[in-house]
Amino acid sequence: MSDESAPNADALAHAETTAEYSHMIDQLDGAIAEVTDKIENGRIRNPEHERVRVQYYKALGYLLRTKREVLQDKTLEELAAEIEALKDAQTAGEDTPADLAEALSA
Repeated sequence: MSDESAPNADALAHAETTAEYSHMIDQLDGAIAEVTDKIENGRIRNPEHERVRVQYYKALGYLLRTKREVLQDKTLEELAAEIEALKDAQTAGEDTPADLAEALSA
């Protein structure tokens, strides 16, 4: 693989990773909405079954923590890609702020 194709491969890998994170976030949003609906509108009328509602709250907390972690991972992945683009631009001799901004947008 030549050096010229490496940035394209990195960009493709980053796009796939970003798409995977977006898909995970969409799935978590759906699960969060479903659990929230069950908590708010579920047919739990019996105090004995209130334990089920507590389990829903626990599941909701777990889903929210997981979503936060996925969002953090996605942000870190995006920042790493930006840093790599800046390093590549700097080593290529693009030292002006406009050159670096252009490298980031590519």
